Amino acid sequence: MNATPQDTPLLHVEGLAIGYDGRSVVESVDFTVRPGEVVALVGESGSGKTTTAQAIVGLLPENGRIESGRVLLNGQDIAGWSDRRLSAIRGRVVSLVPQDPGSSLDPVQTIGTQMAEIFRLHGERDRAVVRLRVLALLERVGLSDPGLRIRQYPHELSGGMKQRVLIAIALALKPQLVIADEPTSALDVTVQRRILDLIDDLRRDHGTAVLLVTHDLAVAADRADRIVVMRAGRIVEQGDARSLLEAPREAYTRRLLHDAPAFAAPAVRPPAPSTAPDLVEVEGLVQDFPTDRGTFRAVHEASFRIAPGTTHALVGESGSGKTTTGRAVLGLLRPTAGRVRVAGQDVAALKGEDLRRFRRTIQLVYQNPFASLDPRQSVLDIVEEPLLNFEPIARGERRARVEAILARVQLPADLAERRPRALSGGQRQRVAIARALILEPPILVLDEAVSALDVTVQAQILRLLAELQRDLGLTYLFISHDLAVVRAVADTVSVFQAGRIVESGRVEDVFGQPTTAYTRELVGAIPGRARPFLSSEGTPA
Repeated sequence: MNATPQDTPLLHVEGLAIGYDGRSVVESVDFTVRPGEVVALVGESGSGKTTTAQAIVGLLPENGRIESGRVLLNGQDIAGWSDRRLSAIRGRVVSLVPQDPGSSLDPVQTIGTQMAEIFRLHGERDRAVVRLRVLALLERVGLSDPGLRIRQYPHELSGGMKQRVLIAIALALKPQLVIADEPTSALDVTVQRRILDLIDDLRRDHGTAVLLVTHDLAVAADRADRIVVMRAGRIVEQGDARSLLEAPREAYTRRLLHDAPAFAAPAVRPPAPSTAPDLVEVEGLVQDFPTDRGTFRAVHEASFRIAPGTTHALVGESGSGKTTTGRAVLGLLRPTAGRVRVAGQDVAALKGEDLRRFRRTIQLVYQNPFASLDPRQSVLDIVEEPLLNFEPIARGERRARVEAILARVQLPADLAERRPRALSGGQRQRVAIARALILEPPILVLDEAVSALDVTVQAQILRLLAELQRDLGLTYLFISHDLAVVRAVADTVSVFQAGRIVESGRVEDVFGQPTTAYTRELVGAIPGRARPFLSSEGTPA
C-alpha cells in the first residue's frame, strides 16, 4: 500500500529524554522514520507520544525541555537548535498537523490570511502568487469553493474543513516529514477516512514521510508501515505493522488491541422476551430552528422505539440530527411536530413541576468529562447535587447514597473530597455517570459519552455501562458517531443523514447488510478492517 522507503532514515530519534519543570516524562526513546514511510506512534494519554512529537519540531511548552538524546533530521542533530533556527525548517523540511482544529486556527483571522503566512515566513512576497498557491492548496486538500474559504473565518467551517486547512498549511512547502498529532480523533468516521486518505495521497504523490501520533491501534493498523508503542514515557515495543499486530510481545500492546472497538465482534444479543411496553417512543419527530434566513429543519419525521433494558443507538455524522433528537427525548426541546413518549409520558405536554419531576425518569451523560463537571466542586458536591434538588434528606444519608453510587461505578470513597482536576478522564466520566444515576432513573441518554476517552479507558467505561445495565435494568439511548463502539454495545440502531433516519433495525442487520449507500459508507469507514491478518474478533488470524 505504501511507497518503498529508502534505507537511510530521514528522522532518527536517539536516546531522547524530556522533562517538564525537572520532572522526567519521556525517557530513552529511540525510533526512525524513513523517506516515504508512515510510522505510527501509539499509546494512551500521558504516554509521552505528543510530547515526543512536539520535541522533534521544537514546540515543547515553556516548562518543557530536552534533557538528553539526539533528534537527527537528515543526519543533522536539531535537538539543541534555537527557536529561530528551527523556524527556518518548520514547514519547509518538517511540519506539524496539530490535534485540535478548533483551537489551532486564529479565530480573528481569515483562512486565507493564515495560510498565506507560511509562504510569507519563507520569503514569498508577491501577494498574487501567494493567493494562487493558497487557492491551489485548498483545492488539493478537497475543500469546495476555495475562493469562498479564503474569505471565511474558522468558526464558519466544520471540524473536517478546519482539519483540511491545517493539513494544507502543513503541506504548503512540500516538507519531507509531516508529524500528524491525532489528526482525526475529533472527527466523524467518514471524515476521518477522507482526511487519512488525503494524507496518504499526498505522501504517495510527494514521497513525504509521516509520523502519525494516535491512541487508536485500528487507525495505525490501516495506515502505518511500522508501529511504535509508548507507555509511561517509554517505548515498550516497535516493529513493522504486520508483525507487531500479528504477534504483539507485550501485554500492554495486546490490551490496546483487545480494547480497540474496531477489532471487536458485533454485539449479537437476542432481545429479551418482555411484555412491557417500549420505554421510549418517538413518532414523526420534527424539529425546526429559526435562523436569519428562515427556518432550518434539523430533524425530519424521525421515528424509533426503545424496549426496556436495551440500548438503542443514534448514529450519523456531525449535524445529522442525532443530538437534537436526544435533546427532544430529554424534554430539553419542544418538538415542532410529532410525539415523544418516555415511560408513558408525553414529554411535550409536561410543564412546571411535572417537567421537573420528569428529570428523575431520564438523565444525560455528556460527551466531555473535562467540561461537564464544575471544577470548583468536590466529587461529593457534584454527585449529591441532584439529591439536593429532588430529595430533601439528611446530610449523612446523602453522603451514604453518594458513597454507594461511587462504589457502584467502581470509584473509591476517598475520591469524594477531590476536585475534577485531580481525576483522570476515565474517573471523571465515572463521576458523571454516578451523578446521572444518583436519582435512580430507568433511562440514560449517553451523548458521545466515550468519544473523548482513550481506547483503553473507553473500554473500561463501556464495560461499566454494560454491568450497570445488567444489574439495574437500565435503558440507554446511545448517541455516537463511532460505529465501531455502537456495533459493540447496542442492540438496535437508527442511522441519521441530514436530519432523516435512513435506516433502522437490529445492529447486526443494519451493519451486516446495510440497505442504503450512506450506511454502507459509514460501515466501510470503520478503521482497522484493511488488515486481512486480523480476524473479526480483533485477534491475530
